[in-house]
Amino acid sequence: MQLEIRNYYEVLLMELLSDEGLLDELPEDYLADLCCVTLNQLPVRYIRHLVDTYFFEDYSELSEMRTEIQTALEKSRAFLKANLHKTNS
Repeated sequence: MQLEIRNYYEVLLMELLSDEGLLDELPEDYLADLCCVTLNQLPVRYIRHLVDTYFFEDYSELSEMRTEIQTALEKSRAFLKANLHKTNS
């Protein structure tokens, strides 16, 4: 049996990356690392159906989650930049 569940923060992160054009711009390996480092800074919120979140989420809560993701993403990009620079030196 396979359950259809996923982390809502992952869904929102992918939306943000898509909106910013980063899914097409960044190399796949870097993008995977960026997503992992970013998601590891965030709490998890599991959902079964994306449509369920639209009925039950509060706009201010969604806004706060997006702000958390943006902050984590900025930290992750800085972390990867610093650490990739070290390994390429």
